[in-house]
Amino acid sequence: MTEIPFPPKTSAPAPLWRRLLPPLFAAALVAVLGAALLNPSRNATDGGPLIGKPAPDFTLTSLDGTRVSLATLKGRPVVLNFWASWCGPCREEAPLFRELSERQGAGQGLAVVGILFSETNERSARDFIREYALAYPTLKDPGINTGVNYGVSGVPETVFIDQGGIVRHMDRGGLTRERLNVGLEKIGVPAL
Repeated sequence: MTEIPFPPKTSAPAPLWRRLLPPLFAAALVAVLGAALLNPSRNATDGGPLIGKPAPDFTLTSLDGTRVSLATLKGRPVVLNFWASWCGPCREEAPLFRELSERQGAGQGLAVVGILFSETNERSARDFIREYALAYPTLKDPGINTGVNYGVSGVPETVFIDQGGIVRHMDRGGLTRERLNVGLEKIGVPAL
């Protein structure tokens, strides 16, 4: 039996729309990602869903073993700073918090509170506090539940709460004196 050769198959080129679809899809994806990265509201250093709402309550233990709750600070303006010892911007803003905490008073005065966020080494946190001579309470947040309740996505983040317990301002990233003063103004505390 002899084989009958079949002519080689030549495939017709794909339709134009099929050839253009992958590069068009890639270009659209790049455009969407670029717009998301350049959108100022996503890269904002302040704002958040808690603004104008009651601050989530918490009861945490400080590094020295004292229990502190937000409820006990009601009636006072509060500045909550979420930080970690390994955080570079936290080191840059620490002198501002030392200066601010010197104005902290008992009773109705300003309350400054630090909350450790994803701190990997308690001894490093204690060394950080000693290095910057921070005199306000620093609280442990095991499981970062308080940080989650405040919408913290990284450190440092600072929450400014007024005397009525309402969040008036949130700042993400290392604070400058100007940005700290914006938050203080919103809770009725004189600028540094």
